[in-house]
Amino acid sequence: MRLLRTTTHPDINNLCGRSFHRQAARGIILNGDDILLLYTERYHDYTLPGGGVDEGENLEQGLIRELKEETGAANIRNIEAFGRYEEFRPWYKNDFDMVHMESFCYTCSIDAELGATQFEAHEIQNGMTPKWINIHEAIEHNEHTMANSDKKGMSIERETFLLKLIVKELLA
Repeated sequence: MRLLRTTTHPDINNLCGRSFHRQAARGIILNGDDILLLYTERYHDYTLPGGGVDEGENLEQGLIRELKEETGAANIRNIEAFGRYEEFRPWYKNDFDMVHMESFCYTCSIDAELGATQFEAHEIQNGMTPKWINIHEAIEHNEHTMANSDKKGMSIERETFLLKLIVKELLA
């Protein structure tokens, strides 16, 4: 899958530290200029639905599971690779200095009606909800959060980059 971008968090001075590798699958689901995203109240941002791939799953299986859990999506089909976003971020758990995160992004189609979500406890605590939103409004919202919020999460820059690339490549 093509590499879209590699980023290293400014707090990481050296990529030789103790790290672990995490793979995530993320879905790009469009309906005209509207896109299905997750709004997270805690961070006041919009992100692509998806998340970590479990042991024993391939990327597409992880994508399908995550979309069902986070959005209630059904009949997930027409899955096509879009690109991979790689990042190195600080990590303060389990004696690791950093996480090497690879987000594999896929375009796909789903049925129009969303079912019930199956959020994990931390996702519920963070106020995560699926939402169809105009992609340009989501970009503007995330840019405003990046410029004005001290509670933003580390993923907002990745997500905003991806949303802008989706506009450029898929909506142009």
